[in-house]
Amino acid sequence: MVTCVSDEKRILIVDDDRDVHQLLAAALTAPDRKIDSAYDGQEGLERFEAAAYDLVLTDVNMPRLDGMALLARIRMLRPATKVVVMTVANTPETLIHAIRQEAFAYFSKPFTLSAVEEMVNQALAGAPAENDIEVLSARPKWLELRLRCKRETADRILQFLRELRIGLPPEEEDSVAMAFRELLFNAIEHGGKFDPQKTVTITYVRAEKAILYRVRDPGQGFSLDQLPHAAVSNPLDSPLEHVEIRDRMGMRPGGFGIFMTRAMVDELIYNEAGNEVLLIKYLAAG
Repeated sequence: MVTCVSDEKRILIVDDDRDVHQLLAAALTAPDRKIDSAYDGQEGLERFEAAAYDLVLTDVNMPRLDGMALLARIRMLRPATKVVVMTVANTPETLIHAIRQEAFAYFSKPFTLSAVEEMVNQALAGAPAENDIEVLSARPKWLELRLRCKRETADRILQFLRELRIGLPPEEEDSVAMAFRELLFNAIEHGGKFDPQKTVTITYVRAEKAILYRVRDPGQGFSLDQLPHAAVSNPLDSPLEHVEIRDRMGMRPGGFGIFMTRAMVDELIYNEAGNEVLLIKYLAAG
């Protein structure tokens, strides 16, 4: 007798809002997935105890058992299960708690369905995420993390940091997020070579008059004066010179990262070795 192993992915949605269940189920339904629902934290825990799930999406504020307590129980029962936290009561403390409890991702409500769908697809397709994010400091005004050099880990932490809400107008928050994303991906790609055995350290600091991000990678660094393949090195009279250089070197199109990042923030400061960078965005006086 041949036993067939099912590749079906099991998803559990735990939320006391039935509209959220309908929206998520419509967005996440696929032939290779089975989606179950629970309408409070205790029911969610009972379902989880009765069956293994590949992914749990949970609200925070729910009757009988809140989502953070559910997350803690999931970590005790089946630590490898990936959990996405959703909440209408987004606070730095809740977000940091979710990171400490190794949540896979975190979304404040109302969220964009496409963003949740993308993160769910990544969670279901990826390998176990154990120890991909190590917490070095977890305070609302000083968050420091060590990340494995994996593209999916960068995507996850960027979503967490987007939810910190740094207090700038939306378009400026988007610019800062894009600038930080560029620096982080540069660190993982060029400094860490996408080697999951290597790590990148990131620090977020919320000062009274500024937001600071620091990225430190494990590479040997570089000199801004020795990047002919990057737009930041182009002569003023030849703004696209690096494009020809990249083509001759067989590199993919691009090279605008540092150039664009400088335009999005107030200060961009590299250490002497070139493997650590500080991004600074000043806050308007209150």
